[in-house]
Amino acid sequence: MATIQILPPGPKGLPFLGSLRQLQQDRIGFLTQNQRAYGDIVHYKLGPRHVYQLNNHEHVQYVLVKHADQFQKTPTLKNASKDSIGQGLLTSDGDLHKRQRRLVQPAFHHNRIATYADTMVNYTSDMLNDWENGKQIGMLNEMMHLTMRIVGKTLFDTDVTEAADSIGAAISVGIEAMSDRISHPLQLKEKFPTAIRRKRRAALNTIDETIVGFIEERQASGEDKGDLLSMLLMAVDEQDGGTMTTKQVKDEAMTLFAAGHETTANALAWTFYLLGQHPEIEQKLAAEIKTMIGTRRPTLADLPKMPFLEMVVKESMRLYPPAWTVSREAQSDFELGGYTIPKGSIVMMSMYVLHHDERYWEQPEAFLPERFAAANEENIPKYAYFPFGGGSRVCIGNQFAMMEAELVFATILQRYHLSLLSGQNIKLNPLVTLRPEPDIQMRIERREGVVEAEKAAVAV
Repeated sequence: MATIQILPPGPKGLPFLGSLRQLQQDRIGFLTQNQRAYGDIVHYKLGPRHVYQLNNHEHVQYVLVKHADQFQKTPTLKNASKDSIGQGLLTSDGDLHKRQRRLVQPAFHHNRIATYADTMVNYTSDMLNDWENGKQIGMLNEMMHLTMRIVGKTLFDTDVTEAADSIGAAISVGIEAMSDRISHPLQLKEKFPTAIRRKRRAALNTIDETIVGFIEERQASGEDKGDLLSMLLMAVDEQDGGTMTTKQVKDEAMTLFAAGHETTANALAWTFYLLGQHPEIEQKLAAEIKTMIGTRRPTLADLPKMPFLEMVVKESMRLYPPAWTVSREAQSDFELGGYTIPKGSIVMMSMYVLHHDERYWEQPEAFLPERFAAANEENIPKYAYFPFGGGSRVCIGNQFAMMEAELVFATILQRYHLSLLSGQNIKLNPLVTLRPEPDIQMRIERREGVVEAEKAAVAV
């Protein structure tokens, strides 16, 4: 009988701190180096906690799909989320998560989210009407502003244009605070009102007051506006006949608001960055859009006719996954890859690491959208690519996000060519989401012959 080894190989770290300092200094570099140096299962400590980093697609599937009930969200994530975006689907576990998932799921049914396609195109067109030919723009800032407006309209049937900057800034502060809590698990509870903590609390109060205001206004009117908030307020659990409490609605709405804004904006910005680095791919994509759409405005029905567009988005999320890591806490001992992993251990899986693993991807650092052509995509091992997570906790808004990204690209590239300004040094900024740092500067150039697509402004 084979002997089960106790600990996999991994960095030794320092007394008490373990590898915490290495992780904080270069999060993605640390995880990537672990995979290259130690293989499929890597052990290290973050403070007192034992961490097992899984770098094999089958092991990821074991945790996220086949034995998902044996794992829960980590206490660090739960505590960080509770103090920032509440206790929504992102952090709930067990029966509560299953119930909340049942209640929220109908809001993301394909037929429901299809009704938001026009909103996505309208707001993108409205943004383009404000662009000045030949001007320089910060791509992440533009996409953050755009996705904020889209999620505000689709989630709350509210035009948040005037408040988008303040709400967006507050969400960014909240995301940074959440990331800081996750990457500094040994820090003391925030009891002392330092300047940065006061800033964070003010930002979180801004988000909280905004969301609560939307909910109270809707509850007072009792009106079904056909948006996601109406779906949450009217949702009834088919199993127990119950509905969500006001706090549950607030936490779910806040989670959807923050996640739907932040992750999509990063995905859009990174994709424009890649297209700017590869003008031949941008030209091919623009040609597909022109052939399929011409000068009229894009619609949801156009997307299946533009396979290269979907390939570009998927390949961008391979190279720069907006959610770049996922962790779980083991609820019981289990055996994996010849090792015994004890109850209470943290299991960490990085989308970024697996998406750049040369075992699964030829030329893993190259931008090759054809990897996701139908004939090639079927050969990609399951969970070697998992930008939306997987299993029962797969991102509930994945179809919404893909539809939004593709419609935004079709609308922008139909009307504009974007080129990267030279001399930029864009780096990875792995917070809760993977941001570019600093912002990506691009120059916009209007294409000829798209007058019809420019006619309509957003309807609010």
